[in-house]
Amino acid sequence: MKRRITEYLDVDLDVSEWQCNRCGASLGPASQNYKEGCLIAQRSPEEIWRPLVDGPVTFSFHPGWCRIVEFYCPGCGGMLEVEMLPPGHPITHDIELDLDALRARAGAEQAEEQAEIGA
Repeated sequence: MKRRITEYLDVDLDVSEWQCNRCGASLGPASQNYKEGCLIAQRSPEEIWRPLVDGPVTFSFHPGWCRIVEFYCPGCGGMLEVEMLPPGHPITHDIELDLDALRARAGAEQAEEQAEIGA
């Protein structure tokens, strides 16, 4: 059984695995960081925030201060997440699930649905 975790991520509780909810591609074990199963692109902030006119004026963050890290589904290529990190900073592990609690809640919801259908 699948549960929606974010706009683009599901967790399949039967196999304890992260999945893209657009194409169903596996992104690795749900006990680990889903970003490790993604295609990763690192970009300079200057690629995204270009100067408005030719010259030294820009509204971009300095590339020595931050980098843009984009995470894509390896199956469909959809963007799943974007982070702005200082150079050298590790990828953020931002979601950690209590899989047992999710399974218990999903089981209770299924039992409730079955009771309603049987009534």
